[in-house]
Amino acid sequence: MKAIINISLKKGVLDSQGKAAHHTLDNIGFKDAVKDVRIGKQIIMELTTDDETTARKQVTTMCEQLLANTVIEDFDIILEK
Repeated sequence: MKAIINISLKKGVLDSQGKAAHHTLDNIGFKDAVKDVRIGKQIIMELTTDDETTARKQVTTMCEQLLANTVIEDFDIILEK
């Protein structure tokens, strides 16, 4: 089973990378095309289990303990067989 984890800053947390990218996009001609930019990260992992319930519990624990800083980041888990 494959787990795709999308991690992003929580609303209200300043995203300096996103602001810099947005500013640069404005400067290179996309001022009217982009309203806001938020930059996050994506982690893709192959799991040893095929049980969706077990996989979701394990990946959630991984995110809470290591992969995401849950004070300032949210995470979303997508599981694929």
